[in-house]
Amino acid sequence: MTHLQKTGHIALVGAGPGARDLLTLRALDRLQNADVLLYDRLVDPEIMELANPRAERIYVGKEVGRCKWPQGRIDRLIVAKARLGLRVVRLKSGDPSIFGRASEEIAAAKAAGIAVEIVPGITAASAAAAAIGVPLTERGETDTFALTTGTCKPGDALPDRARLAHPGTSMAFYMAVERAAQVQADLLGAGAPGACPVEIVAAVSTPRERHVSTTLGALADTIAREEICNPAILFIRYPKSLARQMAADGAEIAA
Repeated sequence: MTHLQKTGHIALVGAGPGARDLLTLRALDRLQNADVLLYDRLVDPEIMELANPRAERIYVGKEVGRCKWPQGRIDRLIVAKARLGLRVVRLKSGDPSIFGRASEEIAAAKAAGIAVEIVPGITAASAAAAAIGVPLTERGETDTFALTTGTCKPGDALPDRARLAHPGTSMAFYMAVERAAQVQADLLGAGAPGACPVEIVAAVSTPRERHVSTTLGALADTIAREEICNPAILFIRYPKSLARQMAADGAEIAA
């Protein structure tokens, strides 16, 4: 008899922000049928409980200053496991496509001729906005929504935040708690008012969730005073009504 070799497969699966009931049905299916599960530091243990109990589990989390699992090593491992004919799940917190290094892993899989898919997850910005009851956009106030980061690849230039400092813009900053002072200075320097409202949501959808309201002008001081730590999302809004009010105030002063 001729035995056909089992074909391996790689799924980059979004685990969502933490709560297991925010997991998608497709993500649940891939978890329950996985042969190998590689997971990140921020993946909630309750999500792991849903996975195939017979799956091999490999922790590949990264921490600042300690990186036992550089990206190249992860790429090589998921390809090697898939070449054995295994169904590999690379489980990432949030959504794999948003600051999740998915491009490197997709490229590695395609270079090896292995089928790869992205299973989207609920990203932290969406979950944080829902948790505090604030929409990501608001008709008449914010017509542009931007996802951006406070931490770039070593050696890369900082994002051009001047592009964001315009009326009608709502911004969600990832990995920005430790760079809050720089984010604040960049936006203020580009003309965003210090009165822009800011919502800080830490550890969203977990028992450790915290919500702190402040303004752009007080952002860095608030984070230091409240001792806010990652993971957290910084929502910064520059509503059109604030721009109109500032223009009116300026006209009064000029008159």
